[in-house]
Amino acid sequence: MANKALTAQQISDYNRDGYLIVKNFCNAEEIGRLYSTALNDDAMRKNALDLNDQSGKKTRLSLWFTPGNDVFGYLTRSERMITPVGQLLGEDSPVCHFHSKLMQKEPKVGGAWEWHQDYGYWYKNQFMFPDQLMSVMVALTPANKENGCLQVVKGSHKLGRVNHGFSGEQVGADITMVNNALQTMELIYCDLDAGDALFFHSNLLHRSEANLSDHPRWSIISCYSLQSNLAYNETSTSWKTPVDVVPDEAILNWDAGSLSNNDFLVKENDPALKETGWEK
Repeated sequence: MANKALTAQQISDYNRDGYLIVKNFCNAEEIGRLYSTALNDDAMRKNALDLNDQSGKKTRLSLWFTPGNDVFGYLTRSERMITPVGQLLGEDSPVCHFHSKLMQKEPKVGGAWEWHQDYGYWYKNQFMFPDQLMSVMVALTPANKENGCLQVVKGSHKLGRVNHGFSGEQVGADITMVNNALQTMELIYCDLDAGDALFFHSNLLHRSEANLSDHPRWSIISCYSLQSNLAYNETSTSWKTPVDVVPDEAILNWDAGSLSNNDFLVKENDPALKETGWEK
């Protein structure tokens, strides 16, 4: 992504639709380093959480709060990431990193995620302003209809927060409102090549199917807020700490530490995990 700043048209599209796809956000060499780290770093495996869908299929995720001096920290702190996030959040306040998660949907066994809004979970953290929250998904492998890519309801961020309740180990949006939205708005399958990025609003309705294909679907999702967006029921501190931005070349050219230094979420130590919802 040579030009870090989004165009006026891209910003308008995001505000209208609640999401924006940026092609070739990372190049093949960068994705190669990120994916290799995801596969081989022991900390990712040791801190992975298995969450069940309604059919019993599992999706694995590893979640951490403070972005470090590792290759994923360099991505989430990069100029190419923070510049457009700041444009889309649209306020004169520093960008902060809430958390990042490595999503691991393996062939044949990777589970589905129910319809939900991220703010349906983050409301419980008592973030005040959903318009100052967003997520960025970077595909580490191709994501398509066959392997359970993200589905979104175009424009559904304008509904405001929808009520959420338990659905197995997940928290899902009120299905009546989801069905109403699907009759009113367009369903989009977010087909991504490795290296593409999907920016989406915290109130955008989204889900994904199980991965029944022969190919993995792995992605990194980083969630951002503005420092001005207070969270009155959140114990981590990264959400109020401005991102220490690094140059884009850090992803390939800087020495990268292990993710073992990161503050991972541990399921056994967090009984509120089901209520806060870290899945995608």
